[in-house]
Amino acid sequence: MSKRAKTALASAMAIGLSVVAFTATNLTMPWESKRNVAYWDALGSVWTVCYGETQGVKKGDAYTDQQCLDMLLRRMERDYERPLAVCIPNYSSIPFSVKASFLDLAYNVGVGAVCGSTAARRAAAKNWVGACEAMTWFNRAGGRVVRGLQLRREDGDAHRIGDREICLAGLS
Repeated sequence: MSKRAKTALASAMAIGLSVVAFTATNLTMPWESKRNVAYWDALGSVWTVCYGETQGVKKGDAYTDQQCLDMLLRRMERDYERPLAVCIPNYSSIPFSVKASFLDLAYNVGVGAVCGSTAARRAAAKNWVGACEAMTWFNRAGGRVVRGLQLRREDGDAHRIGDREICLAGLS
C-alpha cells in the first residue's frame, strides 16, 4: 500500500476532515487545473472556471482562490455526494477511502455513470477491493485509454495520489 495515501488518510482522520473536503483537496484539486477567470473550454464548448465549474458560468466571471474552493466543496456535497448516497445502497457503511474515490470519480465522469457502474454494484455488495478495482475502468476518452485518466484512476503519479491508491490504502 502507498505510504503517501495512508499518511493523507491518517491526517484527515486525525483532524476530522469530511470526505468531501478530503476528496476535494487530496484527489480532485490536484488533478483538475484551476483558472480563476472564466475560459471557453474547447472540449466541452462551455464557459468554465475554477476547478472545472460550468454551471452558470459566463464570459468575464472571475473568482478568488477561496471562492473557487468554496464552489468546489458545495458542488461536491450537493451534486455528487448526496446523489451517490442515494444510488449506492449502504453508502453510509462504505469506508472513508472508498467514498473518497467514488466522489472523485463522480466529479470527473458524472454521477449517472458511477451509479450504473460495476464499481457501485460491488460497493453495494460490500466488495470494497472489487469496487476500487472497477473504478479504474473509467480511464478512456473517445474509446481510447488516456494516460492521464489511467494515472488518476489507478496509483497516481509522482505528485498526485490516484483513486485506487487512496481507495485501497484505507482498507488495510
